[in-house]
Amino acid sequence: MVRMQIQFTEAQSAALRDEAAARGVSLSAVVRDAVDQALGSGRFRPSREELVRRSLAAVGRFHSGTGNVSRLHDEYFADAAAE
Repeated sequence: MVRMQIQFTEAQSAALRDEAAARGVSLSAVVRDAVDQALGSGRFRPSREELVRRSLAAVGRFHSGTGNVSRLHDEYFADAAAE
Protein backbone atom coordinates (compact mmCIF):
# COMPACT_ATOMS: atom_id res chain seq x y z
CA MET A 1 0.00 0.00 0.00
CA VAL A 2 1.00 3.59 -0.54
CA ARG A 3 0.90 5.96 2.41
CA MET A 4 -0.77 9.31 1.68
CA GLN A 5 -1.57 12.36 3.74
CA ILE A 6 -4.98 13.97 3.21
CA GLN A 7 -7.05 16.49 5.14
CA PHE A 8 -10.70 16.34 6.18
CA THR A 9 -13.04 18.81 7.81
CA GLU A 10 -13.90 18.21 11.45
CA ALA A 11 -17.35 16.94 10.42
CA GLN A 12 -15.88 14.54 7.82
CA SER A 13 -13.35 13.26 10.32
CA ALA A 14 -16.03 12.62 12.95
CA ALA A 15 -18.27 10.86 10.41
CA LEU A 16 -15.39 8.67 9.24
CA ARG A 17 -14.48 7.70 12.80
CA ASP A 18 -18.12 6.88 13.60
CA GLU A 19 -18.41 4.74 10.46
CA ALA A 20 -15.16 2.91 11.24
CA ALA A 21 -16.33 2.20 14.78
CA ALA A 22 -19.75 1.00 13.57
CA ARG A 23 -18.14 -1.38 11.07
CA GLY A 24 -15.37 -2.47 13.42
CA VAL A 25 -12.67 -1.56 10.89
CA SER A 26 -9.92 1.03 10.65
CA LEU A 27 -10.55 4.56 9.46
CA SER A 28 -8.21 3.80 6.55
CA ALA A 29 -10.41 0.88 5.48
CA VAL A 30 -13.47 3.16 5.40
CA VAL A 31 -11.59 5.71 3.27
CA ARG A 32 -10.32 3.00 0.88
CA ASP A 33 -13.85 1.62 0.48
CA ALA A 34 -15.23 5.10 -0.23
CA VAL A 35 -12.51 5.78 -2.82
CA ASP A 36 -13.20 2.44 -4.50
CA GLN A 37 -16.91 3.26 -4.70
CA ALA A 38 -16.26 6.77 -6.02
CA LEU A 39 -13.92 5.49 -8.73
CA GLY A 40 -16.08 2.53 -9.71
CA SER A 41 -15.77 -0.62 -7.67
CA GLY A 42 -15.31 -2.74 -10.80
CA ARG A 43 -11.94 -1.13 -11.39
CA PHE A 44 -10.54 -1.80 -7.92
CA ARG A 45 -10.92 -5.26 -6.50
CA PRO A 46 -9.44 -6.26 -3.17
CA SER A 47 -6.55 -8.69 -3.31
CA ARG A 48 -6.99 -12.22 -2.03
CA GLU A 49 -4.91 -11.27 1.01
CA GLU A 50 -7.27 -8.35 1.74
CA LEU A 51 -10.32 -10.61 1.40
CA VAL A 52 -8.76 -13.14 3.78
CA ARG A 53 -7.89 -10.34 6.25
CA ARG A 54 -11.46 -9.03 6.15
CA SER A 55 -12.90 -12.51 6.60
CA LEU A 56 -10.68 -13.26 9.58
CA ALA A 57 -11.56 -9.88 11.11
CA ALA A 58 -15.23 -10.95 11.15
CA VAL A 59 -14.57 -14.16 13.05
CA GLY A 60 -16.02 -13.99 16.55
CA ARG A 61 -17.53 -10.53 16.11
CA PHE A 62 -21.15 -11.67 16.18
CA HIS A 63 -23.10 -13.33 18.95
CA SER A 64 -26.25 -15.42 18.62
CA GLY A 65 -27.39 -14.95 22.19
CA THR A 66 -27.38 -18.70 22.76
CA GLY A 67 -24.59 -20.64 24.35
CA ASN A 68 -25.02 -23.94 22.57
CA VAL A 69 -24.68 -23.16 18.85
CA SER A 70 -21.48 -25.13 18.39
CA ARG A 71 -23.09 -28.23 19.90
CA LEU A 72 -26.54 -27.88 18.29
CA HIS A 73 -25.70 -26.17 15.00
CA ASP A 74 -27.25 -28.98 12.90
CA GLU A 75 -30.59 -28.59 14.67
CA TYR A 76 -30.50 -24.79 14.33
CA PHE A 77 -29.73 -25.13 10.64
CA ALA A 78 -32.54 -27.65 10.10
CA ASP A 79 -35.02 -25.36 11.84
CA ALA A 80 -33.92 -22.36 9.77
CA ALA A 81 -34.04 -24.34 6.52
CA ALA A 82 -37.56 -25.56 7.30
CA GLU A 83 -38.87 -21.98 7.64
